[in-house]
Amino acid sequence: MRDYCMRPAGPDDLDGARAVMLDTVYRDFGTGYVPHWHGDIVDPATAYLVPDRHTLLVAVDDDGAIVGTGALDSRGPLHPPNPRPVAARYPSGATAQLRRVYVRPEHRRRGLARRLVAELLAFAAADGGYRAVYLHTDPTVEGAEGFWRSIGTVVHDEREDPGRGQGIVHFDVPLDALLPAAVPSPHSTGR
Repeated sequence: MRDYCMRPAGPDDLDGARAVMLDTVYRDFGTGYVPHWHGDIVDPATAYLVPDRHTLLVAVDDDGAIVGTGALDSRGPLHPPNPRPVAARYPSGATAQLRRVYVRPEHRRRGLARRLVAELLAFAAADGGYRAVYLHTDPTVEGAEGFWRSIGTVVHDEREDPGRGQGIVHFDVPLDALLPAAVPSPHSTGR
């Protein structure tokens, strides 16, 4: 069993993080790099390391290889391309948007994505200025929709729109979604 370290990315981590992200958009999404959608992948330092309220995390295996990423920024979803009600519900500045939660295939099913999201939610909660956490996912990516449904609530499924929109599923995630369940006090009455 491998050990993994989760940490905020530093300048020396950016090439490894970029490789995980680019491999994902080419292999899992099948879109390849699209500048309008993936500009943060090319310049993660400007997107995530410079702004105080943004972060990029990396998951590093026991060999020192970056095998997963997770990012958070304060930009809400834009309309277009996202549906107008989704953009209105999640304004920039008050919304923590989860992005680039990607794990290399050979390291999946080991809890890495869940750990990355837990760390991102802790970062958002510590900020104190976020009122909501938002993300969207492509449900054609194997396991993505089920993973996010286990953490958040669907607020808009474009597959139900006339013409199916982009086919994207939009989620709201509670800031405390991945906190351990409260342990009852030995003095509680259970009522």
